[in-house]
Amino acid sequence: MSTLTVNDLKFELRRSSARRALEITVDRGGELILSAPPEASVAMLRDFVHRKRMWVYKQLAKKDALGRHTRTKEYVDGEGFVYLGRSYRLKLVPEADAAVRLQSGRFIMPRALAREGHAHMVRWYCEHARPWLTRKVNEYQARMEVEPTGVKVQDLGYRWGSCGKGAWLYFHWKTILLPAPIAEYVVVHELAHLHEPHHTPEFWRRVERAMPDYELRKSWLAARGAEVER
Repeated sequence: MSTLTVNDLKFELRRSSARRALEITVDRGGELILSAPPEASVAMLRDFVHRKRMWVYKQLAKKDALGRHTRTKEYVDGEGFVYLGRSYRLKLVPEADAAVRLQSGRFIMPRALAREGHAHMVRWYCEHARPWLTRKVNEYQARMEVEPTGVKVQDLGYRWGSCGKGAWLYFHWKTILLPAPIAEYVVVHELAHLHEPHHTPEFWRRVERAMPDYELRKSWLAARGAEVER
């Protein structure tokens, strides 16, 4: 893996012949990614980083602040777990017919499974994310003139979504924790990538045609998306 270090900033360097401009991305874990076309010289990359370094420091500071205020979930009675932007309290019961069930405004889990509660909750989220996201894909694919093969839900690390070979759409299971309008923006964003692999002006025009208020949703995700990570 190629890297570039400029003072105290270390970047993973990703070159692509399809890219025409330089771009810096700060991922969920605070890792820095510098995307560039193949012909960009090291001097050009360093100059770009120097010009953008204050922006990078601000983004890192925001993520650090969010990380300090985000508490790891405990699988105990009364703990809150989010589903489509709404928090539901956990209720541990002696017995149940499923590892996790959303019932009467509460998540229900057998007390004996609480020790492995995270794995059971992730499985529940994945099972419920796929049909919801698939419905949204079906709503938008005709107007965006795309024909995705299908939807898969898994842990994507720092990404909310991605497009795979064969026009498959991949979404992070945490997408289903977001408020519905924000999760819907993630869907439209990935559908647009079936036309445009990079964030070009044409890419954003396609997103805007399908979702005129996308900038508000995009801003919400950038400012508050990290809040749903734990």
